[in-house]
Amino acid sequence: MTYTLITANRNYSSWSLRPWVLMKALGIPFEDELEPFTMPVNYDAFRSFSPTGQVPALIDGERTVWDSLGIALYLADRHPGVWPADGEARAFAQSAVCEMHAGFPALRNFCTMNVGVRVRPRPMSGQLVREIFRVSEIFEEGLSRFGGPWLAGTGFTVLDAFYAPVAFRIRTYGLDVGRGRVWVDAMLAHPAMRQWEEEALAEEWREESHEAELAEAGEIIADYRIGG
Repeated sequence: MTYTLITANRNYSSWSLRPWVLMKALGIPFEDELEPFTMPVNYDAFRSFSPTGQVPALIDGERTVWDSLGIALYLADRHPGVWPADGEARAFAQSAVCEMHAGFPALRNFCTMNVGVRVRPRPMSGQLVREIFRVSEIFEEGLSRFGGPWLAGTGFTVLDAFYAPVAFRIRTYGLDVGRGRVWVDAMLAHPAMRQWEEEALAEEWREESHEAELAEAGEIIADYRIGG
């Protein structure tokens, strides 16, 4: 039986991107179902398929798996390659994935994901500067310890998938992540990321609260979305 993965808008939904790009990159087949954000809070509508009223959600027969990390763990029990095979790389990946899942609030809140635009950011808080530096540390450590081109070595894993939204954010806001830019460039060139981006640019709808967050983040200097 093929999985169904329910996600939201390509431009905005960073949490959706994680399992989507992981499954695409590893060749795990799924039916792609998109439920767009149509209002600031979509809880009631999304409760029809997700117990949290949020995306993403993975449907496997009669079973629903929710939360991007929950989905990744579920897939790791059923498919090879989700986690690195090497023990050191696996430990690093597990720690860095959990750090991303639980942390980086300033990066999430003040550098909101919007794939199709470029932004000159407002002056950054000390917390945001520290979080960007920490991201660069993770990138550089992964590349130097495991040799690249991916963060845990030669194979694309869940670690790369969990930082995929950050790659878009780095490009959108022109963030400096030092040597980690090598990984960002490789990530943005990955066929799955390019497909996500193409679909994002083709989206015609806009959601007001997400656009307001973008305006708060800084000055929009380019908008490549259709109608932008």
